[in-house]
Amino acid sequence: MSKALKKKAVQKIAKRVTKKAVAKKVVAKKDAKAIAKKVAKSVLKKNTTNKKSAKKAAKKALKKAA
Repeated sequence: MSKALKKKAVQKIAKRVTKKAVAKKVVAKKDAKAIAKKVAKSVLKKNTTNKKSAKKAAKKALKKAA
């Protein structure tokens, strides 16, 4: 997985997860984005192909942060 592709994936995941979290009023948008991005990045680092697990992890992290 190329660097650019990975970056895009991280952004996509972060965006989607953030939207849901904000919609459910879990956390402030700014925090949600930062958390989601960080988690998505770390998951993708460990596991280059699985975007689903990154999304799950980001969701979990947001729940914890709330």
